[in-house]
Amino acid sequence: MLYMYYCVICMIMLSGIYVFCSKRKHLLLTLLSLEYLVIGLFFIFYIFLMVFGFESYFVLVFLTFSVCEGAMGLGVLVSLIRSHGNDNISSLSLLSW
Repeated sequence: MLYMYYCVICMIMLSGIYVFCSKRKHLLLTLLSLEYLVIGLFFIFYIFLMVFGFESYFVLVFLTFSVCEGAMGLGVLVSLIRSHGNDNISSLSLLSW
């Protein structure tokens, strides 16, 4: 049964890495793939702590930080859309400041 969980987690991580590393135009897709990777890490930590019988307090701390990271990413996305009008990464330029 544990082997099935490892296979599912590997599929989650590989698909998240594939979407993140492929050339995407939009920042929203990149943020969603990063959140998908964070969910995969959450499952890894949870199964690791349950197998070895540790407390699952660290999982809650990790989940709290990942929610804060997601909220910060969405804030950056909203400010990008307000300033540039779209979320295309190719429309960004460091020389436009």
